Amino acid sequence: MSATPKIIVLDDDPTGSQTVHSCLLLMQWDVETVRSGLRDASPICFILTNTRAMTPAQADATTREVCQAVKQAIALEFIQDYLVVSRSDSTLRGHYPVETDAIADELGPFDAHFLTPAFFEGGRLTRDSVHYLIVNGVETPVHETEFARDSVFYYSYSYLPDYVEEKTQGRIAANQVERFLLADIRSGSLDRLVRLHDNQCVVVDAEAQADLHQFATDVLTAAAQGKRFLFRSAASLLTALANLPPQPIAPTDMAQSVKDSRPGAVIVGSHVKKTTEQLEQLLLLSSVVGVEVDVSQLLDSSSQRNLLLQQILEQAEAIHSAGKTPVIYTSRQELPFADVQTRLSFGVAVSALLMDVVRGLPPTIGFLISKGGITSNDVLSTGLALTSARLLGQIVPGCSVVRTPADHPQFPDLPVVLFPGNVGDRDSLAIAYQRLYPDQSPN
Repeated sequence: MSATPKIIVLDDDPTGSQTVHSCLLLMQWDVETVRSGLRDASPICFILTNTRAMTPAQADATTREVCQAVKQAIALEFIQDYLVVSRSDSTLRGHYPVETDAIADELGPFDAHFLTPAFFEGGRLTRDSVHYLIVNGVETPVHETEFARDSVFYYSYSYLPDYVEEKTQGRIAANQVERFLLADIRSGSLDRLVRLHDNQCVVVDAEAQADLHQFATDVLTAAAQGKRFLFRSAASLLTALANLPPQPIAPTDMAQSVKDSRPGAVIVGSHVKKTTEQLEQLLLLSSVVGVEVDVSQLLDSSSQRNLLLQQILEQAEAIHSAGKTPVIYTSRQELPFADVQTRLSFGVAVSALLMDVVRGLPPTIGFLISKGGITSNDVLSTGLALTSARLLGQIVPGCSVVRTPADHPQFPDLPVVLFPGNVGDRDSLAIAYQRLYPDQSPN
């Protein structure tokens, strides 16, 4: 069997490609679109499911639908060698085990499923089976961060076996979880990998990219010997599995992808603390003008919504006509809701408004930056109505740039930055902007 199987990534938001380049992101999963991803020259392709924005039942149904299309496409393309990755958030938010259970049902059986949440570009590492975020230079157990208090995906533990027990409601007990510690990874884990069976749950340590390269080498060797593995992973493992050369356009050269050095537009949907800090820094630049969207108005009538949309688009057009970049951002406070379903439904309404904003932007913008994972997914699939897009690479660590097709009816060859809500430091959003539109100074 080949040592370089096709890596098929089901990504629960569109930012999981944040460590690779030159591959296809698929926004649809009909069999022909999936076949195009499998035929592509890159060893890796992403199917953007956006399940993190769904209820558990919706996530289960969508994941099964994608897997059924993948199964048909694999058969039609006569692909025997492939790996499946359920890419999710490095801060442990997402529908686990809903998605891995669905994938195992539809594409299994698997010998094991691995939790590999380390994401070094975002300052996440795993040691002694405890997952940490580096917060202001301090390694912080992830359950002590704001992400563990997420109103939809809250959890209580940074020790991954306990996390698994909590999320599976005891179906997989903590003491049943296999632990691959740093010493195991670094000394080679092939012998243990080939002994795994019956979809064993495994949690994997990693402190540096070299750890995941070593682990990936052993995984690929075991897979070549017939072992079937499933991964619930952040992005850094994908770097190791795909083993790509450096990206063709350096991050500091991304301005060359902007037509005629035109100003662009920025859409900010994420409301986590990190995004707010980054937004504040971006708004200090002289070439941008902020446009705040008071989302509480969406609680009122549809006529109020339409008036709000009209006002936003008029402001964006005026700012663009003045040679500046509109930064359109949702109001920063999180509104209280009676239950999770109501919160998710309101999130859908906010995103729908932002996508109407994207569709109404001037066609002469030079680039688009989308801030927030769910926002970025909706920008690609709904706002820009793309079936697929080619990934150019990263503009700052953990932030991808894609380009729309040359035949796009409104925004041909438009560079689009997919910027997760929880990635980067205070200056990262401003740096990404300045790499597309250089030589801008603070007000």
